[in-house]
Amino acid sequence: MLHQISNQTISIQEIYQIAKNHTKIELSEESKAQIIKAQAYLENLITQSEEAVYGVNTGFGYLCNYKIPREQISELQENLVMSHACGMGDEVPTFIVRLMLLLKIQSLSYGHSGVQLQTVQRLIDFYNEDILPVVYELGSLGASGDLAPLAHLALPVIGMGVVQIKDTNGIYQKYQAEEILKQKNWNPIKLKAKEGLAMLNGTQFMSAYGVACMVESEKLNTVGDTIGALSADAFLCRSEPFDHLTHKIRPHKGQIATAKTIRELLEGSEIMQQPKAHVQDPYSFRCMPQVQGASKDAFTYINSVFECEINSVTDNPNVFPDEDKILSGGNFHGQPLAISLDFAAIALAELGSISERRTYLLMAGERNLPPFLVRDSGLHSGMMIAQYTAASIVSQNKQFCTPASVDSIISSKGQEDHVSMGANAATKLYKILQNVKRILGIELMAAAQAIEFRRPLKTSDKLEEFLAKYRNYVEPLQKDRILHDDMIKSVLFLEEYEI
Repeated sequence: MLHQISNQTISIQEIYQIAKNHTKIELSEESKAQIIKAQAYLENLITQSEEAVYGVNTGFGYLCNYKIPREQISELQENLVMSHACGMGDEVPTFIVRLMLLLKIQSLSYGHSGVQLQTVQRLIDFYNEDILPVVYELGSLGASGDLAPLAHLALPVIGMGVVQIKDTNGIYQKYQAEEILKQKNWNPIKLKAKEGLAMLNGTQFMSAYGVACMVESEKLNTVGDTIGALSADAFLCRSEPFDHLTHKIRPHKGQIATAKTIRELLEGSEIMQQPKAHVQDPYSFRCMPQVQGASKDAFTYINSVFECEINSVTDNPNVFPDEDKILSGGNFHGQPLAISLDFAAIALAELGSISERRTYLLMAGERNLPPFLVRDSGLHSGMMIAQYTAASIVSQNKQFCTPASVDSIISSKGQEDHVSMGANAATKLYKILQNVKRILGIELMAAAQAIEFRRPLKTSDKLEEFLAKYRNYVEPLQKDRILHDDMIKSVLFLEEYEI
């Protein structure tokens, strides 16, 4: 299968699947023509005119008023890539780097960046051959683009930096980019006017994290409903909170969808049909449609922001050959993404927060369930400390939800005086995503165990099927054992489970 990069709008799901499935890519003829046209226009302009054009024949940031001689324009671009490769911290996961490459290629393909066709083609070569630059988490302010991370992404294009390639065991090994280029018989690209800046200006670091988090959050929203329904049945909850009439008169789309899903998941449950002694259930069960539905509605908006972004040109300045203009603006500024990433952090963290409350109640020794979901409580501690772990993770998520987008710090001697901090928003969202998987995994472990104490009654056919698949990973708890292993397997199940 081959995907053509073109002007056609691409969805978040599509670009995620292209990267996940290692689908090979190529430029459409239309994209090639657009790239060639813009680069020819730019080359003609700097040949015919001595006019200062930011980033083309000037310095960068505060140094924008320093004019660069024509014969040093190539050196300027190479210096930019080297000097801006200032990333630190943990290495960016390889899947995110692959998405960064794909998104950078997409953005350059529209023909408003003034880059050479061979430069874009080299990025495609890296992507298709799964040669992934080593990129670091820390260093981007989320304005002027993701400069430091994208500099590390660009270094191998000029034969510098470090790349990683899978060995025969499927494990990524690191190599000097220069060595790999020699092996492939590829010459380093000699950068022309604006090319370094075009590769470094852009939001592809934030966008790549955002795309990954949006797709995986959609799955967690869905599986969170399933686990919540299982917990509700295990806790002998009432069905009235999910009745469609309640949600018809407060018709938030996510709320209606969540209630409908839970109704369908619980349909036919023998446990749900049992008489109930209590009049109401706690909020963490009763208000699942309202809470989890609100997160769904948030992600509907956030997805629209990211879908716009991945189909956009985000470098600077931008070249408009048909209008005979080169415009210096601010499409690299990550504020739309930063606000959305912070919003996503809140929406996702709330899925974890309400999940942990259900876990707590399942272990509280109420409604004929033994304390901590184990026989012979006292001799056995059961799942007591698993809830501690979930509570600890929920608390960390709350700390991660401190918004990055309201922060700013002056850089480049005041020339770049307001930044989005969207990169920090992106990396902490990614941590929240991993944490919510862990919290939901712990709830699933508890809910599955609680169902064992309702036997011989069965839950619904859909939930019994879900449980049976889970039991291939984790067996019921008969007595104390090392629960860390069960918790890790629970997360693995959620990652491998097909909706």
